[in-house]
Amino acid sequence: MKKILLSCALSVVASAAHAEGIPSFNVDCPGNIPVSADQGGPVFINGKQAQTKTVNERYFEATGAGVTVTISVEDDDSVVVTYTGKQGASGICTSVDD
Repeated sequence: MKKILLSCALSVVASAAHAEGIPSFNVDCPGNIPVSADQGGPVFINGKQAQTKTVNERYFEATGAGVTVTISVEDDDSVVVTYTGKQGASGICTSVDD
């Protein structure tokens, strides 16, 4: 049991360390789903911290509140965020002006 808990704790720490390349952004996804992150993370979906996974240095996935968002850093360093929700809902999220 202790080994399982230790393994889970280490994987959470490893996930956080791998998400360092997440850029700062603030978007709204269709269905009134706000998604945001500060430079380096964490990512928040509907105001709650999401579980984040690094796919590569320019592509991340975050899951929470029944939604998965993909965060893609383009060659010009712009950020594109898309989402997949319940019952096959999906779409492109739009930037929120600060």
